[in-house]
Amino acid sequence: MRFSRLRLIGFKSFVDPTELHIEGGLTGVVGPNGCGKSNLLEAIRWVMGENSAKSMRGSGMDDVIFAGTDRRPARNMAEVTLVIDNFERTAPADYNDLDMIEVTRRIERESGSSYRINGKDVRQKDVQLLFADAATGAHSPALVSQGRIGSLINAKPQDRRKILEEAAGISGLHTRRKDAENRLRGAESNLVRVQDVVLAMEGQISGLKRQASQAVRYRSVSGDIRQAEASLLFIKWKMASEEVIALEAGLREAELQAAAVTGRVAEISTNQAITAAALPPLRSADAAAAAKMQRFSIEKENLESETERRKQTAISLRASLEQISSDREREQEIAEDAKTVVERLTTEKARLDAAKEAEKDAEIAAREALDTAAKAANEAEAGFDQLSEHAAQSRARRSSLESDKLAIARRSDQLKSEQVRLDAELKTISAEDIVLKGLKQAEDAVHAAEVKLTTAGDVFVTREAATADARAARNVADAARSELQGQLKALSGEVSSLEALLAVEDSDGSPVANELKAKSGYEVAAGAAFGEEAEAGQGDDAARYWQKLEALDAPAWPAG
Repeated sequence: MRFSRLRLIGFKSFVDPTELHIEGGLTGVVGPNGCGKSNLLEAIRWVMGENSAKSMRGSGMDDVIFAGTDRRPARNMAEVTLVIDNFERTAPADYNDLDMIEVTRRIERESGSSYRINGKDVRQKDVQLLFADAATGAHSPALVSQGRIGSLINAKPQDRRKILEEAAGISGLHTRRKDAENRLRGAESNLVRVQDVVLAMEGQISGLKRQASQAVRYRSVSGDIRQAEASLLFIKWKMASEEVIALEAGLREAELQAAAVTGRVAEISTNQAITAAALPPLRSADAAAAAKMQRFSIEKENLESETERRKQTAISLRASLEQISSDREREQEIAEDAKTVVERLTTEKARLDAAKEAEKDAEIAAREALDTAAKAANEAEAGFDQLSEHAAQSRARRSSLESDKLAIARRSDQLKSEQVRLDAELKTISAEDIVLKGLKQAEDAVHAAEVKLTTAGDVFVTREAATADARAARNVADAARSELQGQLKALSGEVSSLEALLAVEDSDGSPVANELKAKSGYEVAAGAAFGEEAEAGQGDDAARYWQKLEALDAPAWPAG
């Protein structure tokens, strides 16, 4: 049997889970005083079944539990596990078919210790026998603690004998012999107790014999008493018979007196009968009147009670009708809500499944669409810049043409006034061909200027239309770009939400997203509004959670 690992949790100074590997050869633990080297040996002795708190350098067994420091609180339990390598099959017969044997001892404050071998609960005695059969144990001389070397050198012959017995591998037999001797001593004490019980039973038997003789005597005396009581009853019966005879004689005399009295009574009865014959009609009339009055009283009470009962019935029926109506409306609302919730959950499940299947393709397509839209937007911006420059030139040209138009208009007014003046002079000097020729040239110049002004106006209108078309194209490109950016942002948010949901599906307990309800078509908006916060839990046991507040005392909604 070879020890391979030692695990400690909360044992003395080992508050954190610690595992010590005991490899082949010599394993040493080096450290300053007070670092807990001796605690390792005490942990091995403790898990082997040591039940003396003094041997563990404590006043009680609870002292092996970590008592706490200024920075760390005390623990309420300690556990030590010793792993035994049994690949060579040197363990006792009960556990020799196992490759690894784990012996665990666990103690809880003020609750005592419990033992387990390979996860199965066992007794302390079973653990002690396991190590005793393997020629070791909590009190084995092989476990040399502080101050034990001198005691081993100066050991008595009996102590040296224990060392030799353990080396010979018979310490388990001595343990079993000690248990057998204890059982034999218990059996001897039980036999002594049985003898005491037998002696007590013998004393009870003598007492029962005396009670039996007394019962026999009581039975004979009871027969004599019954015979005496029968004689007394016969004497009483005889005396009663004589009294009956005397009473019968007196009865006959009394019958004669009764006959005389009966005649007198018959005469009185005749008179009473005559009087009684006159009473029945009066009594009948009185009884009929009383019965009629009683019947009227009963009918009145019945009518009053019936009226009150019908009032209560009407009130109860109205309340039942109102309750039934409200229950019916509430059930209809519940049914509609349930139907809507089922449809929404079905749609949401299908949408989430489809989104989960196509989220990668949608992201790639969205990125490609975003790149295409960005290129189109860049081209549209370049075209817009060119059109803006052209529009600026057109606006400058238009301003120049408008100035020319105003100048031409002023010149036209001047020419018109000059024409009026010339017409007046023409009437006076119509014979002068030179003036007429100059006037004709001025009219041709005015006509040419008007044609030029008209052409410039048409060019200006065309440039304005081109500028408006360029602005519309840029607005369309900006709208397409914004739409694609919004779609990309929504898809990115949905993908990140799904990834967070898949990554930490149960990290925050029951997420609030399970309780969210959105109308059909508003699921994406709800997801974008809540974002990752929808994955927060609903209870304070989660890392992130929504706090539940009391309902607001809002005023009632108006009718409709």
